[in-house]
Amino acid sequence: MNEADAGTTPIRPLVAGNWKMNGLKAALSEALAVDEALAEAGQAVGADVMICPPATMVMVLSELSGKGGLQVGGQDCHANSSGAHTGDVAPEMLADAGAIAVIVGHSERRADHGETDRIVHEKVLAAHRAGLTAIVCVGETIGQRQAGLTLDVVARQLSGSIPDGVTAENVIVAYEPVWAIGTGLTPGTDDVEQVHGMIREHLSGRFGEEGRRIRILYGGSVKPSNAVELMGITNVNGALVGGASLMAKDFLGIVEAYRG
Repeated sequence: MNEADAGTTPIRPLVAGNWKMNGLKAALSEALAVDEALAEAGQAVGADVMICPPATMVMVLSELSGKGGLQVGGQDCHANSSGAHTGDVAPEMLADAGAIAVIVGHSERRADHGETDRIVHEKVLAAHRAGLTAIVCVGETIGQRQAGLTLDVVARQLSGSIPDGVTAENVIVAYEPVWAIGTGLTPGTDDVEQVHGMIREHLSGRFGEEGRRIRILYGGSVKPSNAVELMGITNVNGALVGGASLMAKDFLGIVEAYRG
C-alpha cells in the first residue's frame, strides 16, 4: 500500500539496499547493473531505488551511477561534522561524496556498538545538518517479541530516536525485526501490518500530515520470493534490503514488486 493511512496522500516507495561490510571495487558492477536496468525500465519502476555501499565506495558509486536514477546512501555517520574520531565518517563527508541519505540506528549498530536512542537522535540531527535524509531503523529482538513487547519497544525507539520537527523529506523509518535479519525468517503479514500500522499512528499523531507522508520501510530477510507479499501490506512503503541487495538479479527481483 503506497498511500498513508488516511488514503489521501500518495507515498513514493523506496527500495534501499544495505550492503553492510561487504563489497570491494569489483562489486560495483552489480550496483551499476541495477542502474542500467532502471534506465531500461524507465517509468515502469514505481519506486525510488537506493544502494548504501561501504563508505569506501560511496563516492565512486555516486560518480558512476545515476543513468537510471539509482540513489546512493551511507550506512552510518558520526554526530559531529569533524574532529578526533578515528575511523568515523561525518555526514558532511557522505554528502560531499555524493550520498543523499544515511542509515542510522541499525540493530547491528545498536547491538555491536552500544548505540542508544539518544545517540541515534543526535545522528538524525547531524544527517539533517548535512542535508541528508536519515533512514531511522527500529525493531525488536526475539526475546522482546516472545515477551509481547514488540509494539512497546518500537514505540520507545521511535520516540527516543526521532527528533521534533522532522519532515517526510528528511526522515524515513525502517522497521527491522532483529530476529529476522539475515535468518531467512519473516514475521507473518498480519504482524508486519500491525507494527507498521502502529508506526504510522505514532508518526501521524506526532507530526500530523508530515507523519502521514513519511515512508515506512520493512526490512528483515526481504527477497524476491516474498517481496510482492510484503510490499503489498498496508503502510509498507518499500524495503530495506540486506543480503539480497548484493546481487543485481536478486535486488532487481525485489524492485520488480513495484514495477507498473
